[in-house]
Amino acid sequence: MTEEERLILLREQLAEVIKAISAILGGAQEYRIGTRSIKRPDLGLLYEERSRLEREIRAIEDGGGIFRLAYFEGR
Repeated sequence: MTEEERLILLREQLAEVIKAISAILGGAQEYRIGTRSIKRPDLGLLYEERSRLEREIRAIEDGGGIFRLAYFEGR
């Protein structure tokens, strides 16, 4: 998978997480259709996943690597 494809996938996942957060905030944490019951993930977990996805997207957009330049002033 190329970096561009990875970025597209991460953005799609982020959009889904944001939709799920919005649905929960709108009162749709759990609902029933006929005999089926659907429960959305915990809001806290969704916030954590949103943060993780945003960090990954930022890392790719900012250069893709895990290494960053740091300057330490001498002693």
